Amino acid sequence: MRTHSAGVHKVFGAAPKKAPARSVGGIRPALFYSLFAGLLATNVLTLVGFLMAPDISALLSGQNDQVVAAYEDRIAQLRVEVDRLHSRQFAQAGDINLQLQELTQQQEVLLEQHQLVKQLAQKAAEMGIDTSTTTSAAADDDEAPTAPIATVAPASATSEDLAAVSSSMVQMMDDSRMALAALSGSATESTTTILDALKGIGIRPSMPDDSDLGVGGPLLPPTTDGLDSTGIVDDANAAYLALARFKAARTAIDLAPVHKPMGALTRVSSTYGNRKDPFTGGRAFHAGIDFPAPKGTTVLSAGYGKVTFVGMKSGYGNLVEIAHGTGLVTRYGHLSAFLVTEGQIVATGTPIARVGSTGRSTGPHLHFEVRLRDVAVDPGKYLAVGKRLARFLGA
Repeated sequence: MRTHSAGVHKVFGAAPKKAPARSVGGIRPALFYSLFAGLLATNVLTLVGFLMAPDISALLSGQNDQVVAAYEDRIAQLRVEVDRLHSRQFAQAGDINLQLQELTQQQEVLLEQHQLVKQLAQKAAEMGIDTSTTTSAAADDDEAPTAPIATVAPASATSEDLAAVSSSMVQMMDDSRMALAALSGSATESTTTILDALKGIGIRPSMPDDSDLGVGGPLLPPTTDGLDSTGIVDDANAAYLALARFKAARTAIDLAPVHKPMGALTRVSSTYGNRKDPFTGGRAFHAGIDFPAPKGTTVLSAGYGKVTFVGMKSGYGNLVEIAHGTGLVTRYGHLSAFLVTEGQIVATGTPIARVGSTGRSTGPHLHFEVRLRDVAVDPGKYLAVGKRLARFLGA
């Protein structure tokens, strides 16, 4: 019997059909087991590598003491290297400090030498020596460089800094020696000029030498360290000796009878030598030079000496005679008055008498005569020497 329902036909006795199954998402078993096996293998390899490392292996195998000892040795070596670097740095710093101390001492000596050059140059200038070649080297002595060493700090000093300072000091030392050499040369040249001029008129003054420079010490073999006591000390001693000799020569000029016997010698009425005698008209020898001047004009000593005669002398009238040593004597004749007495010591330029016209004279004038070992010599030569050497006087 068929039963009909709206649009549905059921057949009795037939099994009902199942609905198709819906698919469920997830990891397939094969892929899961593959990933697990890979992860396990990676962990195994990492563990094996870790266990095979030398230090870790040693630790795990009971060699902990050896590893620690190796690390300590390595640390000790590093400390030794650091200490060596520090020691080298300290040694270099100490060496620089030592060099700076030496340079400072040298600088102090150099400043003293500069002051010495300046003093010698001033002394030479006061004595009338041309120091134009010396002052250029000693002009800035008051500003002698003290800064180069003072500004070099030991912490920042380098070998280049020290070399620069040392080079500068060597240059200053050379400049000082050049200044001393120039000073000695100028003084020696002036002394030679004076002595040659005085020698030409028979005056040979006693001159100092270096025999009074006391030196001594035990005789020892020379050293090989390069130390030498010569150099600027010898230059300074040479400059001192040159100045001492110049001073002696200059004193000889001042003492010698080469100076004017009156303040102004503008005219000469009769020269030294043969002439026409003013009284007889014949040829006669004139032993001096006549300088006409107003009566009462002051007569001056031509040099340092001792008055040996004051009085009347035949032919001279009133006469003053002065002995100057080494056989030199000057005579001043025809005087109107005396200003000195016998035995009196007179300096160059000392007033000794007044011009007159006593004795064998035709009018007021000064008869000036020079005698060497009691023989009359030309006074003109002596006055010419005094005029030529006047540039060394007056200081």
